[in-house]
Amino acid sequence: MSPMHVGLIAIVIVFILLFARMPVAYVMIVVGITGYAIQTSPTAALSVASSSIYNTFASYSLIVVPLFVWMGYIAYYAGISRRIYDATYKVVGALPAGLALATIGACTAFGAICGSTTATAATMSAVALPEMKRYNYNRSLATSTVAASAILGVMIPPSVIFIIYGIATGESIAKLFLAGIFPGLLLMGLFMLITYARARHNPVLAPAGPSVILKEKMLAVLYGGIEVIIIFLAVMGGLFAGYFTPTEAGAIGAGCTLLVALVRRQLNWHSFVNSLNDSVRIAAMIMFLVAAATIFGRFLAITGIPSAMASWAVALPIPPVAVLAVVLFIYLILGCFIDALALVLLTVPIFYPVAVRLGFDPIWFGVIIVLVVGMGVITPPVGANVYVVAGVERETPVMTIFRGTWPFLAAIIICIALLILFPQIALFLPGLVR
Repeated sequence: MSPMHVGLIAIVIVFILLFARMPVAYVMIVVGITGYAIQTSPTAALSVASSSIYNTFASYSLIVVPLFVWMGYIAYYAGISRRIYDATYKVVGALPAGLALATIGACTAFGAICGSTTATAATMSAVALPEMKRYNYNRSLATSTVAASAILGVMIPPSVIFIIYGIATGESIAKLFLAGIFPGLLLMGLFMLITYARARHNPVLAPAGPSVILKEKMLAVLYGGIEVIIIFLAVMGGLFAGYFTPTEAGAIGAGCTLLVALVRRQLNWHSFVNSLNDSVRIAAMIMFLVAAATIFGRFLAITGIPSAMASWAVALPIPPVAVLAVVLFIYLILGCFIDALALVLLTVPIFYPVAVRLGFDPIWFGVIIVLVVGMGVITPPVGANVYVVAGVERETPVMTIFRGTWPFLAAIIICIALLILFPQIALFLPGLVR
């Protein structure tokens, strides 16, 4: 049996096991080691596995993962998310669907200090849903707004998925962060536009909140927004100017967030310990996934499947955009069943060479991938964000939340189409960095 056949059989086995709801990391490790042993020897396979696991957890570049995760948890326990929501609520709350618009804006702002979509969903569910419930918002619209807007948590840097994509492909994490800013703001605008239009068409869905005088709005923005702006500029400004690396940016971001929490005197010892515990748990999970994906990627490399896929795609008698559409459709389908982070780690070794050979900019491709896997967190049956929101808002059935996500899915598709038509939306800022 040729290496190519072994690789194809292994990929089929992986997806069968994943659809059977087996843990992603264990599936990739077991299949990767077994396949590598078949192609070489058991000794070589175990050597590759041990070195991959050690190198992942000892990697200097991966230190950025726990740092940015900790940054988000400090913000959560220090109540920064609540102040962000209060600020956006006072600015746009009096508009039709004002509370929903405030939630979308708050998720965008919170994304600047939290790189996890599920963490953003959990945080904003606790903050925003009680307010929307108090003003008799439609349950489906309210919950789906939180679930979908949490995607902005991984579009606006820092983003864990951008970090993992950069490490998996060798692309600049700083450029990926910069590339996500304008698409993230574009997606925020589309979410707001669709939500506002729905409320204007049917005001019963999302009544307007109370109006606030201009002075109070300005004070709210100053009180709730200035700290986010400072943290964001400290991280992204330093990266943009080349003062420090992404790993150092993670340390700066965590340090600034901790300093803000201490100055505000809203982080006690118990919350500080909880932030460390949660960060270690999430970071260990992510790094174990990276190690598993590295083992599986080493196996795929010796089968020759990635290069063969790239050559096959380039030789197809169809435009590169059509090939890209097929790749994105595959991501959309797989995203319905596989967690976003695991999906990126599993598929990037296969589709990244295809994108490069077709002439697509790898930074731009990374933004597109983050957008399309973001669709998976609000589509059934996996829909991680939906289940997180349902866990907080226990009175709303899961399917009610899923039914409310379709306008947001349409907005993501429009955003992807605009990025395909106008790649400079994503590439303008990275192009300013040498």
